[in-house]
Amino acid sequence: TSPNKEEAAKEIGADTFVVSTNPESMNAAGMSLDLILNTVSANHDLNHYLPLLANKGVLVQMGLVLTPHPVVQAPLMFRKLTIAGSLIGGMPETQECIDFCSKHNIVPKIKMVTAKDLGAVYKELNNKNDSIVRNVLDIEASK
Repeated sequence: TSPNKEEAAKEIGADTFVVSTNPESMNAAGMSLDLILNTVSANHDLNHYLPLLANKGVLVQMGLVLTPHPVVQAPLMFRKLTIAGSLIGGMPETQECIDFCSKHNIVPKIKMVTAKDLGAVYKELNNKNDSIVRNVLDIEASK
């Protein structure tokens, strides 16, 4: 992730922050995660993130990539790592996620937008999508 997201991530509850493009940051976080929710939907190397997982850790692919992801199998076997896949889920899974967030006071930063703002929002996201702010379309205000 981008270093400029650290302050915002900690503001919404992150205890630590790892910059995946910084080797020192990656080494410091080695074997410290039980779970990685990988939402990247572009080509990338999963092997880059496996050293972050503790033994028996799980990397869940949530971002759909249509090209193959080659994975070095030795870490999977010797460290009992798991790679799983999941779509967003249905109503029960969504409710479970909302309940978890509520229990742990995890609240996203949002920006309410109307239909007339969508062109600017699309341009902003297309140029550089490194904001933690989520755009929420206000349908009533868009009428």
